[in-house]
Amino acid sequence: MSEQGGSGSAGPAGPFLYVVVCAAGVADGVGGLIDAARERGWQVGVIATPVALGGFFDAAAVEERTGRPVRSAWRTPNDPRPFPAPDAVVVAPATFNTINKWAAGLADTLAVATLCEACGLGVPVAVLPCVADALATHPAYRESLARLRGMGVRFGDPYTGDAGEDGDRPEFGWERALDLLERR
Repeated sequence: MSEQGGSGSAGPAGPFLYVVVCAAGVADGVGGLIDAARERGWQVGVIATPVALGGFFDAAAVEERTGRPVRSAWRTPNDPRPFPAPDAVVVAPATFNTINKWAAGLADTLAVATLCEACGLGVPVAVLPCVADALATHPAYRESLARLRGMGVRFGDPYTGDAGEDGDRPEFGWERALDLLERR
């Protein structure tokens, strides 16, 4: 991958997983995904959308968990690559904006550019959408899902975060993304 460097291959420490984090309220739970991925043998690097990096999760805690910087901006040509190439990518939570930009090929952030390249290189990608019902009915969103599915992207069930009848919000099923990657 142009920004990350070459195609991925499992190293002696295990395969490398990119986790792309978007700006949604559940993003603060991304540590659970990181821990679950590491338990399954993955090394992990996190790439955040610029808005997500602005307070949707604790970047310092994520850096401590992964031992790597959270990425959000492109590196300069003289900067070393902080991550090896990915063996797989997870987008969680995936927002309306990121899904639509990705499907349209609008690679204006490192996060979306990474997703566009991953698909072009055949790297497996799993997505856990976090999109409100009102936005999920938009025709552009439905078309984006169809386009990305046609490109081989694997989607988990949508999550709206709406409270149930008891008033509690359901858990965001972070590990579903790993299950999607393991599916053949």
